[in-house]
Amino acid sequence: MRLLNIESSPRGSGSASIAVAGAFIEAYCQACPWVVVDTLNVWEEMLPDFDQEAIGAKYKGVNREPMDQAEAVIWDKIQELAVRFQQADRIVLGVPMWNFAYPYKLKQLIDLACQRNMLFTYDCIEYGPLLKTPRAFVVYARGGTYAEGSPTPASRFDYQKGYIDFWLKFIGVQEVQTLVVEGTTWLGKEQGKEAIARGQEQARKLAADF
Repeated sequence: MRLLNIESSPRGSGSASIAVAGAFIEAYCQACPWVVVDTLNVWEEMLPDFDQEAIGAKYKGVNREPMDQAEAVIWDKIQELAVRFQQADRIVLGVPMWNFAYPYKLKQLIDLACQRNMLFTYDCIEYGPLLKTPRAFVVYARGGTYAEGSPTPASRFDYQKGYIDFWLKFIGVQEVQTLVVEGTTWLGKEQGKEAIARGQEQARKLAADF
């Protein structure tokens, strides 16, 4: 059993998403002690820019054309990242809300790893998933609150959850479980700690059925 743990916050021990996802993983490892956790922190992974060389590698890789040295190096890294998804039996992802969406480094990982014939197929008519990952668990951490009827209703301000849920299903995750943890900073330090603690407790309970 292999679990891919994706950390997308640069805040380390100060991160709400990492704290809640960590509680989930700890509880899951206690229930399944044979699990191997592969942690991919997007800020520490030294992800290559998705620049001219990466675009060149992408199209040459799909078309099986020869690459120059710079393209080949990036293509090797792209394949390495994709393999970590391919090998995962479970995926855990912690996502802080940035500007009502998600960190750009997480999108960078997605743009690199999510390639045709690696995580999905495309026959010029329709797309298809290539993974057969049974489950993913996603923690969505938010400094504020986004209840309908508030000044920031999720229906208008949430561009975080919809895309990540869609993308995981697009690449072949069969079931996506989510936990939204709100009010981690805007309501004050003490209330933020309480929100994170509640999130951790919920996460531990959800780990039992993962």
